[in-house]
Amino acid sequence: LRRLRLAAGISSQEELAARLGYERTVVAKAESGHRPPSPDVAEAYAREFPKFNALVENGLIERWAAHVRKNGGSFPKYFVPWADAEKDATSLFYWAPILVPGVLQTEAYARTTLACVSDENKSLDTRLAGRMERQQILTRPNPPLVSVVMSEAVLHRCVGGAAVMREQLIHLAEIGERLPKVTVQVIPAEVAAHAGLEGAGSIAEREGSPTIVYMESLTAAQTTGEPDIVAKVREVTGMLRSEAFPRGASRDLILKVAEQL
Repeated sequence: LRRLRLAAGISSQEELAARLGYERTVVAKAESGHRPPSPDVAEAYAREFPKFNALVENGLIERWAAHVRKNGGSFPKYFVPWADAEKDATSLFYWAPILVPGVLQTEAYARTTLACVSDENKSLDTRLAGRMERQQILTRPNPPLVSVVMSEAVLHRCVGGAAVMREQLIHLAEIGERLPKVTVQVIPAEVAAHAGLEGAGSIAEREGSPTIVYMESLTAAQTTGEPDIVAKVREVTGMLRSEAFPRGASRDLILKVAEQL
């Protein structure tokens, strides 16, 4: 990949990233071997470098990706199936009763939350890079519809201190303006009891593939396509949406809490 770039007279990773429409880290991770190009990134590479098609056609990129998935990459092994489902999803739903979902976290907020849980196999920087790279699904060509419902308590949990939390809240308020396919809604504090009290959960709807749900708990996380579980999670998400403020009112509440910081 590096030789292709240099042979084309592109001296910097920043320049190539701008041409491809991605962040510099996408190019850097690919050239270092830490992260194989996703299908979307590989397609962008192929448009820029016709010789790249040979790497795709001989299966090298696919084998590279399989190797990374097998070894967990930037994620714990239990999380890899969900990370793969996110990449393929046409729509995503996140219920967040405790923390801002990873795909909407700022880097400072993400670093703080990841630092609370140690992993002897992966450094904090590696795990942080993986979390931030997940967010590429939001800006890829033909991105998924993303719906987030969170408890108001998430807004008041001052993760990382006032400055970090204020940056995170402003990011939440603005992302729906910048990315029309992303909707953020908040269940107000006065709704004390609701269907989502048992824990966080997410749904990935995929065209031509089974729907996948991801559920978190203190001791384990589960990714499953079991129809009965999927149906139950869908039922709960509908109930949560009915309790949440609309998009505009949610944004107003988020900004109000940010101003208080």
